[in-house]
Amino acid sequence: MGHMTEQPIFTTRAHVFQIDPNTKKNWVPASKQAVTVSYFYDVTRNSYRIISVDGAKVIINSTITPNMTFTKTSQKFGQWADSRANTVFGLGFSSEQQLTKFAEKFQEVKEAAKLAREKSQEKIETSSNHSQKPGCETPSSTQASSVNGTDDEKASHAGPADTHLKSENDKLKIALTQSAANVKKWEIELQTLRESNARLTTALQESAASVEQWKKQFFICRDENDQLRHKIDELEEQCNEINREKEKNSQLKRRIEELESELREKETELKDLRKQSEIIPQLMSECEYVSEKLEAAERDNQNLEDKVRSLKTDIEESKYRQRHLKVELKSFLEVLDGKIDDLHDFRRGLSKLGTDN
Repeated sequence: MGHMTEQPIFTTRAHVFQIDPNTKKNWVPASKQAVTVSYFYDVTRNSYRIISVDGAKVIINSTITPNMTFTKTSQKFGQWADSRANTVFGLGFSSEQQLTKFAEKFQEVKEAAKLAREKSQEKIETSSNHSQKPGCETPSSTQASSVNGTDDEKASHAGPADTHLKSENDKLKIALTQSAANVKKWEIELQTLRESNARLTTALQESAASVEQWKKQFFICRDENDQLRHKIDELEEQCNEINREKEKNSQLKRRIEELESELREKETELKDLRKQSEIIPQLMSECEYVSEKLEAAERDNQNLEDKVRSLKTDIEESKYRQRHLKVELKSFLEVLDGKIDDLHDFRRGLSKLGTDN
């Protein structure tokens, strides 16, 4: 990774994002999963860089300058803008602690970069002061010539400064070669990123299509769910209907039991009536017998009337007996009338019972 002169000074893992170059609002994932993100220190250049590689692809190569700022935008996400790379990098961490550590390290490195810049300016100033002849140019013009001077100006300086400039020039040449190689590498990276972007676009379209499919599926499921709900409601209504029918049946059973007990009572009454009806012929025969007796008594009475004149005593007795008989007969007739009335009532009851049945 880079030069042999670069050493990693801090390493962590995070999901890498870059700002969408078109909208400058949305984040575009630069890595599929969490990757290693490291701070490197370049000894020869005395500079600090954040580098991250995903497989063979460099996804972050950002040189830290004193004017850069790392901002925490949430508990696990932070970002910084790189004007040289013309982008904004975003890092998503698995914990708040990791983000805090990274932010602290960013601040440290930024301070170190500031000190390095100040030191390098001091070096340039001292080297230009050494090479300056007494009473020649002002310090500011000398400083400018030491950095951006022409070959003629360089040739006019003393030996040590000249040697220093040469070595600086060599360093610049190496850096230039390196930067050309880097440009090539970045072109390849850009092409890879474009391809990756195209793949992501395709994936996005596919996912949109699948979302439509899922939507359709969801609507179908929702309809089925509604139908099932209606069915459940219907079944519940049927269950309620069945319960109502069961209640009715139990009421009917109770009514049937009541009617059966009533019927048993009526049957018992009927048996009693039948027993009573068996006595009727006997009563009738008794009645006939009494009628015959009455006729005989009337005949006797006639005979007694014939004998009345001759047998006064017999008449008295006969009168007495007749009175007595009349009383008996009256009471008997009353009994008989009662029985006949009962018999009529009984007959009416029987005929009513026959029509009811």
